[in-house]
This record gives sequence, C-alpha cells and structure tokens, in this order.
Amino acid sequence: MKRGRLFVITAPSGAGKTSLVNALLKGEPNLRLSISHTTRPRRPTEQDGREYHFVSVAQFQQLIDRGQFLEHARVFDNFYGTAGAFVMRQLEAGHDVLLEIDWDGARQVRAAMPGCVSIFILPPSRAALAERLAKRATDSAEVIARRLRDAAADMAHYREFDYVVVNDDFAHAVADLRRIVEGGGEDLRPDRPQLQRLLAELLEPP
Repeated sequence: MKRGRLFVITAPSGAGKTSLVNALLKGEPNLRLSISHTTRPRRPTEQDGREYHFVSVAQFQQLIDRGQFLEHARVFDNFYGTAGAFVMRQLEAGHDVLLEIDWDGARQVRAAMPGCVSIFILPPSRAALAERLAKRATDSAEVIARRLRDAAADMAHYREFDYVVVNDDFAHAVADLRRIVEGGGEDLRPDRPQLQRLLAELLEPP
C-alpha cells in the first residue's frame, strides 16, 4: 500500500486558515485532519474531539513526558500539540494527513519528517487581517491587539515553507491548496516575485 503524504498548513491568526482547511477537506476524501491537543479553554461553539482535544496543563505535560507528541508548542498563553500515533497510523494506511499548526510546530514536524509538504497562508493585507480579527466575538480587544503585534513575527517565517497561498479570494485560495495536495502548485513557491509587495506591507513593523 502506498504511504500517505503529510501536509502542514500554517498561518497567522485571522488569515482564514481554518475555513480554508474545512473547505479543502470536503473535496479531498483521502485527506485526514489531525486534531491537536490544547490547554486553551473550549469556546461555546466547540466540541471536544472536533476542533481540539481539550486537556489540562498537567495532562498536556504528561503527554510530553510520554513522548506522545510529534510536535508541541506554546502559542500565546496556551499549549498545542500533535499526537504522533494518529498521524503515523493514517499515513501507514495510505491516507494523506493535514496538520493545522503554528510555524514553530511546523519547524518541528519538518525536522522529524523531512518529506512533509509545508504551506503558509497569508492574508491579502494588514488591514484585512485586522478586520478579520476584530470580527471574532470570542477574543477581547487586548487579545486582538496582541495577535496583531505578533502576526508580523509569525509571517516572517514564510520562507521556511514549500508553498505560500494568499487568502484574498476564498475560492481561489481553496483551489490553490487543492493543486498543492494533488501534486501541483509550482507557481506558489515562496520566492515568486508577485509576493514581494504584499510581504513588504505585512512584515513592516507596526
């Protein structure tokens, strides 16, 4: 049986990563989403085991001590981690697996599994990123301000990834992700000249 492929998707908060991933999964029946563990409090619209496996800090530390994470990182004030056993089982069964994680976690996965395919998602502008964060009723103004301050630092890691997708037009961005999953997307490399003006704006210190 052909072994599945591992895809890693990263984006700054507010870039629309989760919506893109959900749309991609609907059109790729062989693609499996790895559900991360987190110590972040569960939001009212979330279910344990659907968006995340919600655990306490003590439980998370036990999983680290047992070596059960393929990657783990602290993001803002919470911990996130990917269970290695689930990923390996799916890959060995021939399924492609998608990880939706931050840049630090992606770096750990690339070190552990160099054959993975990594994708960074960018917003179409800094203004669009700020607007998307402000629309989240679940985050306080203080949290939104901090996320905006940290976004440029996150986006500065875009060159570490195999592909960069700009989430300007949603349908077009989903199509770009699908091309990558299906083995294409050579025009979406991070060094393409069309990205330079956008990156100059996004990476400018606030």
